[in-house]
Amino acid sequence: MEPTNRKPSVIGIGIGEDPDRIFKGIFSYTGPSSIICYTAPDGLIPDSFPHRIKKSEYPESDLISDLFSGSIDAAIRGTLSAHKTMKLLKDFSKVPKLERIVLLETSDKTRFFLGPVGIDEGWSVSEKISLIEKAKPLCKKFGLPERVTVLSGGRLDDIGRHPSVDRSLADGELVARLTKASHEGILIENAIRHSGLIIAPDGITGNLIFRTLLFLGSGLSHGAPVLNIPKIFVDTSRVNPDYQYALNLADNLVG
Repeated sequence: MEPTNRKPSVIGIGIGEDPDRIFKGIFSYTGPSSIICYTAPDGLIPDSFPHRIKKSEYPESDLISDLFSGSIDAAIRGTLSAHKTMKLLKDFSKVPKLERIVLLETSDKTRFFLGPVGIDEGWSVSEKISLIEKAKPLCKKFGLPERVTVLSGGRLDDIGRHPSVDRSLADGELVARLTKASHEGILIENAIRHSGLIIAPDGITGNLIFRTLLFLGSGLSHGAPVLNIPKIFVDTSRVNPDYQYALNLADNLVG
């Protein structure tokens, strides 16, 4: 994903545990933005580090406040605390819940957006519809197929096997009909062939798909942009193996 040509922007990234993985991604990054790292007072920094460092007792707070003040153009959670950072993000944005999708890449280089990925996200029909409406423009922006596939908890002919499966199938069909998406039941292997956005049945399932692809399937995560806030924030797993992808994603979102 190559960043666009434009005036350089400023991206903030958090450094908590395992800072070496963050620095590896920063040193691999070749985009146009300047970088500010947010870390604790005792954070260890490599010699001759070429980017700005902001140390404080509350790096999560500094990262989010600088994002909303306009001091930085985009923020990446990095390895800061998920609980602290996302709570601050909700408080500053004044939203009760965050809506995220993650840009994933399979081992054969197929890219697609997946959501919901937060375990408390995407549980209702209305939440899935909201996610689709906000995410569809990103498919076009990133050159992905604009087709959306909604998944559910079984094959389409599995009705009657279990009440939870029946409800999941009914919800999937309703979401697909209301958003003009495709409903393909549990067949994610078909969805990935033609869809730029795949909607999981719920946040737990989405999180499991994400973790299975990333940690067991040799896939990549480019980060998860938050869709329902007025600022650019890319969430990342604290065990993400390479943060240059999140930096590139933030670059493209700013552009």
